[in-house]
Amino acid sequence: MSTVAAYAAPAPKAPLERTTVERRAVGAHDVLIDIKYAGVCHSDIHQVNEGWGRGIFPMVPGHEIAGVVVEAGSEVTRFTVGDHVGVGCMVDSCRECDYCLRGLEQYCANGSTMTYNGIDRNGEVTYGGYSKQIVVDENYVVRIPDSLPLDVAAPLLCAGITLYSPLKHWNVGPGKKVAIVGLGGLGHMGVKIARALGAEVTVLSQSLRKKDDGLKLGAHDYRATDDPATFSELAGKFDVIVSTVSAPLDFSAYLGLLKTEGALVNVGAPEEPVAVNLFGLLVGRKTIAGSMIGGIAETQEMLDFCAEHGLGAEIELIGADQINVAYDRVQSSDVRYRFVIDTATI
Repeated sequence: MSTVAAYAAPAPKAPLERTTVERRAVGAHDVLIDIKYAGVCHSDIHQVNEGWGRGIFPMVPGHEIAGVVVEAGSEVTRFTVGDHVGVGCMVDSCRECDYCLRGLEQYCANGSTMTYNGIDRNGEVTYGGYSKQIVVDENYVVRIPDSLPLDVAAPLLCAGITLYSPLKHWNVGPGKKVAIVGLGGLGHMGVKIARALGAEVTVLSQSLRKKDDGLKLGAHDYRATDDPATFSELAGKFDVIVSTVSAPLDFSAYLGLLKTEGALVNVGAPEEPVAVNLFGLLVGRKTIAGSMIGGIAETQEMLDFCAEHGLGAEIELIGADQINVAYDRVQSSDVRYRFVIDTATI
């Protein structure tokens, strides 16, 4: 066991504060990672605020982790000391169910072990990336290509894979027309990845406030959803729409933007139920679907793809003493487009 510095929420909705947590000793298949950067995901805020259900406190958030291996267990074969690595939203799964065997560990039938706010197979609480170090089984660690700076790579471990997985699953590529709903931490990576895959990309946002950014990031078009003309002019245009927002949307209206056999894929996680007029699915054999991160192999594929295409997150680097201000700003949509904590300041 070792004691490491971290930032934790001591109770639900409480400001995060500096503390220490215990990390397990490095086992035969574990790697010890010096965390260099940790992204601030909106889901961190949801969980600290218990928006998705009861949490485990004190809670150390952070599942967009980029760092360097400083120790490898005696039977580790995938990594060596000095490797640049990442850890995303999960640090274990059952490894035996059909989903795990298919590389879909995120849908583990027996429940994946989340990087924080979870319980590991030893019955211990998991603590995330707002800390100096973390110990993780090598099978749940991915390699960050040398061409990707660690600070802009960190958000790829959640935001990047959360968009890459559905875009690949729904065969987005040349000849496909894709809409990304929301230009935030998730949405801006959706624009970059969909464009790199060869699709025609449109951003659908509440207003045109970020239009210039959207076009610079690779969007071909940018439309305001507060303009009723958007829904009439774009009716029946898209093969795939990916919604990245956590606020409730009028999904029935967005169904009207899909082509026949189009898919509306939700990767945002509103805290409240959302009503949908199911009749809109019948007209055109349309689909409403959900998608959650990706498996370990697909996450590695995403990182390699981003490195090949020079894609990193657009970030604002902060010190640990700015975490609580960053949380307020995320909830006010005042970030372009991902806060990343320099963990040297913890």
